[in-house]
Order: sequence, then C-alpha cells, then structure tokens
Amino acid sequence: MTEQELIRSLKEGDNLAFKELVETKQSLVFNTVLGLLQNVEDAEDVTQDVFIKVFESIHQFKGESALSTWIYRIAVTTALEFIRRKKRKKRFGFLSPILGEDNEPTMDLPDFHHPGVELDNKEKAAILFKAIEQLPENQKVAFILNKVEGLSYQEVSEIMKTSLSAVESLLHRAKTNLKEILKNFNNLTQ
Repeated sequence: MTEQELIRSLKEGDNLAFKELVETKQSLVFNTVLGLLQNVEDAEDVTQDVFIKVFESIHQFKGESALSTWIYRIAVTTALEFIRRKKRKKRFGFLSPILGEDNEPTMDLPDFHHPGVELDNKEKAAILFKAIEQLPENQKVAFILNKVEGLSYQEVSEIMKTSLSAVESLLHRAKTNLKEILKNFNNLTQ
C-alpha cells in the first residue's frame, strides 16, 4: 500500500490500515519517545497515546509533509506534554536525584537503555542520556531527533516547524551544553 493509499484508508476509518500504520511506525515512535522520556514504561504509554492521537486526528493531516514527519511531530509534542505534566506533579521532586544527602551533588545514572545502543556502550549511553535530559527542551528535541534517531537537519526542521538555521543553532548549543554537563559530571566522579 502506498503512503497516499494508506492515508486515504486511514481517513476512511479502515482498521487494517491503522494496524499497518502501527506496525510500520511503532518503533519510530517508541524510540523517539524513549529518547525524550528515558523510561520504558512511560515511553510505552506515550507511544499508545501518540497512535490514538494519530487515529483521532488523521482527518487534519493535509499532506503538506510526509506522514512520518507528521507522526514524529505528534510523538515529540505528546512526549513533551507528558514531561510537563510530570514536572507539574513533582514541583520540587527533581532535587532528590541531583542532590543527595547533605545537599551534596550527585549524579545517579538512570536505569535506562535505549534499543539503539550497543550493550558494551550502555553505561556511557546512560551518562549521555542523563546529560541530554538536562538540556533545554528545544535543544533536547533537536539533539534526539538528529543524533539519536538519525534524522537530517531538514527533517528535524520540518518536525519542529522551524528553519534549518534554527536547527543548526539548536544542535550547536546542545553540543556545547552537553560538553559542559559531561565535564561537570566527570569532575563529580573523580
């Protein structure tokens, strides 16, 4: 089934087309959401939410971008909404993983493993994802989409609805900030 046929079938409410969409795009959505949330259970829940939103809003898809770009956009937005809701619930709970006893800085590594990371790189990846988590939202999204999901600058700009130069700037600032965060982490562990 071509993408246009799939879209037409989805708009007609075809359950088999929706099943095909989920089967072909599930790992794309899950990996993107997992990169942003860094928690497998949350990523599974948000992935389901993404497909519900896709199903409910397919009639709003105008075809101005690729279907996968539109789905990425929904996945990123849904994951960021989840993060914001979680932060509102935990107003000051964020201090506990950063500050240990006696308010001494600590850096607990998350029990998190991204499916795209080799087994022997899991510890390094955990450190990197902990650092990514500390980036400002737009930098985090651009970095995850480009460096973790392997999307081009053009694809990232379409998903984030921003210019190529803005994506380049976000990625440059993300890399600069990550270097500083990781340098501080190395100082804490020595």
